[in-house]
Amino acid sequence: MTNTSNPPDKESDDTSREPAKKGSGTRKRAAAESPRRAKSLRPTEALREAREQLMELTGKSVDSVSSFRATEDGWLLEVEVLELSRVPDTMSLLASYEVALDDEGILTGYRRLRRYERGRSDDRR
Repeated sequence: MTNTSNPPDKESDDTSREPAKKGSGTRKRAAAESPRRAKSLRPTEALREAREQLMELTGKSVDSVSSFRATEDGWLLEVEVLELSRVPDTMSLLASYEVALDDEGILTGYRRLRRYERGRSDDRR
């Protein structure tokens, strides 16, 4: 009886010479070449990641992003979150959250800075 399977090291050598088949190994390559690597996370991607991850953790809808900046460790954002919907909408409660992302776009922390009614002017100094 002859062994028709290639040894593991031979198999890996053969696949490196053959053109990649559709779907074979592309997921690993895509992860390795992801735009979420250090220094290549664009501001729009940081904003998207912050919104998605904060919503996932808190279960609350992110209304807007009021500020963001790059830091040595990644990104620091301030987002406005709808905490309690009321009628009329000007009486709804919003909260400002500070959100920190690392350089790969992973949320590393958040904290609520303040709560306010949507219709109130900003009295922070």
